[in-house]
Amino acid sequence: MGLRRSVLAISFLLGIPASDASAQSVVAHVEFTHAESKSSTRKDTADKPHQHAPKGPLTVVWLTPFDRQPGQQSATGSFVMAQKDKTFAPHLLVMPVGSTVSFPNRDPFFHNVFSFFNGRRFDLGLYQSGQSRSVVFNRFGVSYIFCNIHPEMSAIIITLDTPYFAYPDDHGDVKIANVPPGNYTLQVWSEAISPEAKQPAGRRVTVNANGRTDLGAIPIQATPGALADHLNKFGEPYNTHSPPAY
Repeated sequence: MGLRRSVLAISFLLGIPASDASAQSVVAHVEFTHAESKSSTRKDTADKPHQHAPKGPLTVVWLTPFDRQPGQQSATGSFVMAQKDKTFAPHLLVMPVGSTVSFPNRDPFFHNVFSFFNGRRFDLGLYQSGQSRSVVFNRFGVSYIFCNIHPEMSAIIITLDTPYFAYPDDHGDVKIANVPPGNYTLQVWSEAISPEAKQPAGRRVTVNANGRTDLGAIPIQATPGALADHLNKFGEPYNTHSPPAY
C-alpha cells in the first residue's frame, strides 16, 4: 500500500515568475459526498505537497490561466513509473504536457501496460523482466494506467499546462501559493471517482490582487469501486478464476 499511495509531483515553469510580488495564495476546501454521509477527508499537506503521501483518496486541484499569453510553455521532463511487486511506483505522477514516462519492468515476470480512457491512450504490449518502454504524454488530461495481466495494478498520470496545483491536506484544505492575480479555470481530479464517471466540471475563478483568494467548497461525489472495477485492454472483465499466465 505504501508504494501504491506514493506520489511524485513536480513544479514547472510557465513563463510566469513564481516570485511575482503581486502573487497571492489561493485556498479552497474539498468535501467528499458519499451515499450515507458527507465528509471532508484528505491528503498530503499543501505546503509540502511532494514529501508525504495522501491518507485519503488521491486528489489534485489546479488553476489554469484563462488568458494564456502566446509562447508560454511548460518545461517538459522525463519520468519513471516502475512495475515492481505487481504495483506501479509511483501510483500518481503530475507533470507537464509533453513529458516522457518510461515504464521499466522490475518484476520477474511479464507485464502489459496500457491506457484506454480519456487522456493518452496507448498499449505497450507484452514485455519481460528487465525491459522498459516509454510513452510521450503529449496531451493535457488524466491518463489511467493498468496492466492487462494483473487487474490489481493501477496508476494515474496527470499532465498539466500550469504550475499552480496542490493536494488537499488531512482536513480537506487546499492552498496554492504564488498565484498571480487574474482569471483562471479551476479543475479537480480525484481517485474517489471512477474513470467512467465525470470529474467535477471546471469553473472560472478570479484571483484577487488584495490578500488571499478563498474559492470556498469543492464538492466531490465519490464513486463506489473507483479504480478497482476496471476492464482489460479489450474492454472485457479480467479472468480472476485462474492465475495469470505470466
